[in-house]
Amino acid sequence: MNTMFAFSFPLQIQHRQSPTWPARLRQLLTACAMTLLLPAHAQVFNSEVQRFRAQTVTDGLEFPWGLAFLPDGRMLVSERPGRLRLIAADGRLDPKPIEGLPPIASVGQGGLLDVALHPDFARNALVYLSFAAEGPGGYGTEVLRGRLDGHALRDVQVIFRMQPKSKTSHHFGSRLVFDRQGYLYITLGDRGDMERAQRLDDHAGSVIRLHDDGRVPADNPFVGKPGAKPEKFTLGNRNMQGAALHPQTGEIWAHEHGPQGGDEVNIIRAGVNYGWPVITYGRNYGTGTKIGEGTAKPGMAQPLLYWTPSIAPSGMAFYTGERFPGWRGNLFVGALAGQMLVRLQLDGDRIVHQERLLEGALGRIRDVRQSPDGLLYLLIDSAQGRIVRLEPQ
Repeated sequence: MNTMFAFSFPLQIQHRQSPTWPARLRQLLTACAMTLLLPAHAQVFNSEVQRFRAQTVTDGLEFPWGLAFLPDGRMLVSERPGRLRLIAADGRLDPKPIEGLPPIASVGQGGLLDVALHPDFARNALVYLSFAAEGPGGYGTEVLRGRLDGHALRDVQVIFRMQPKSKTSHHFGSRLVFDRQGYLYITLGDRGDMERAQRLDDHAGSVIRLHDDGRVPADNPFVGKPGAKPEKFTLGNRNMQGAALHPQTGEIWAHEHGPQGGDEVNIIRAGVNYGWPVITYGRNYGTGTKIGEGTAKPGMAQPLLYWTPSIAPSGMAFYTGERFPGWRGNLFVGALAGQMLVRLQLDGDRIVHQERLLEGALGRIRDVRQSPDGLLYLLIDSAQGRIVRLEPQ
């Protein structure tokens, strides 16, 4: 059974003995010299195991949401108002958005959301986007795939449409992750209607699992169950805005927003009920009253970790590179309300330690990605959004 850790208190700050004055003077002079040598907009930080700097590489983005690295070093970045942007390897933002996208419903928390590449992108050039779309009954999360051809997506097909749609403007999810077998996982929110997360005949509040062309895998857990949506892989999820493939096990890990507290990290497994809103470590907004039946119930999964108070997690990446030796094997989670990057140390499927980095230094962190050369990239969620690269110092 997995061990659950609740982190509801600030980390202790360790104070070291002050160095002698000559040593301190040398440290100050070295720090000043290093600061003068750093590129513009770079800041230096210390984690418990790694010194690093945060370098702005691209600005001029409007509420960036998802990032994918192309094989040639360029990046695709989605902007929530409905634009897909191309960024050169050196960080230069192409002023011309990618053409060929369908109408995007930029409403509330909805808009153009995640971007992912097909596992065989080098051969087929297929790009996948999740987005909010308007349809009968209101709005819902949809997913398309199209072939990237210069500044356009060609042969665009919508391969998934959330049903039913609803009038609410929040809790759309949505991250896109391919596993090692080539299945596509789509994380969805409950659309602000919590009871939908427990319904098998509703896509809301679940993880969806599809073939790369949108077909339903025959071994999905609810295939053939009367009234159930066959695309569903899980149920009982509130609003998942982070997901990543574990580099050793090949399982999908995800996190989701709690209400007033109770943000969760979970391993996504077939047919599992993650409890929302029957069980939760969160509370009702404003009143702080209990939601559902408590924090545990037979047949419903416990999270690996939960945060109270909420940090509003968004974006997730396992670090597997060589550039940050002290971080190798760790899981990184961005935070919106918390305005931080959380480093999670793992022991198998257990989360054994967390460290909070960059608190208040950069703003709302929407996405976290590892680049092919082993650095970490962060998307800063703002009307004056930017991409920040973390580099060893």
